[in-house]
Amino acid sequence: MISLVAGLGNIGAAYAGTRHNVGFEVVRGVAEALRAGVRRSTVEYDWAAATVNSRELILMMPRLLMNRSGVAIGALLQRENIDPTRMLVVVDDLNLSLGRLRFRPGGSDGGHNGLASIIAALGSENFPRLRLGIGPLPDNVNRADFVLDCFERDEIAPKDKMIDTAVEAVLFAIDHCLDEVMSKYNVNPA
Repeated sequence: MISLVAGLGNIGAAYAGTRHNVGFEVVRGVAEALRAGVRRSTVEYDWAAATVNSRELILMMPRLLMNRSGVAIGALLQRENIDPTRMLVVVDDLNLSLGRLRFRPGGSDGGHNGLASIIAALGSENFPRLRLGIGPLPDNVNRADFVLDCFERDEIAPKDKMIDTAVEAVLFAIDHCLDEVMSKYNVNPA
């Protein structure tokens, strides 16, 4: 059972609508679906709480830049005494084609600085994550420039569909075992 959903992104107007911020979009969508208002709690993260089947679910977005996400997530896990295996991190992945979803029970950072920061802060790769496809990286385009750029006009509809499917998938994941979630959502593109 999931107790915390953490969406990764970069805070601020300069990053709104970028590929790197799809994790934030999913958490906002889940908060809206559960009627949980996001409120700022610390300089490190925004968070909201919702009651789902008589238990509390925390939704959070780090207020630190992507590369320091682990500091904020580690602080919230410690404050709320939540085991990292009961957290779901929602993150962009340029190694997946646009629209694809992939749940994983753990693993390496896959070159993602936000995941690397969380792994370093927790000292463990053992936490579930939902990777959202934003790729592929075009030839001769810098990786950092690509993830910090906004979606092209023809990418908006597939991105929006992916976000909607990801919100549905997170809501399903809250009360189901990860094997069930992976079986339902990993095989089908958004």
